[in-house]
Amino acid sequence: AASKAAIDTFTKGLSLEIAAEGIRVNAVRPGIMDTEMHASGGQRDRPRQLAPSIPMQRAGHAEEVAAAIVWLLSEEASYITGALLDISGGR
Repeated sequence: AASKAAIDTFTKGLSLEIAAEGIRVNAVRPGIMDTEMHASGGQRDRPRQLAPSIPMQRAGHAEEVAAAIVWLLSEEASYITGALLDISGGR
């Protein structure tokens, strides 16, 4: 939790420092993701076990995180800096 809070603080602070130079800084914070990482750790069903604790009742997918990052890099998000984007199904 402390390392996540540090990244959040760093994102906010750096975004304020370099915004005038036209550089945007944002953080993407994925929640529970349905990836092979769980299988390699011996917990293949972990995302499904945790699904009831997620308001959207499912784990996320890497493609959803990637789509958010692509959007943040696009001109459509050109006025966004210092944002902490949770991709967590509401958790």
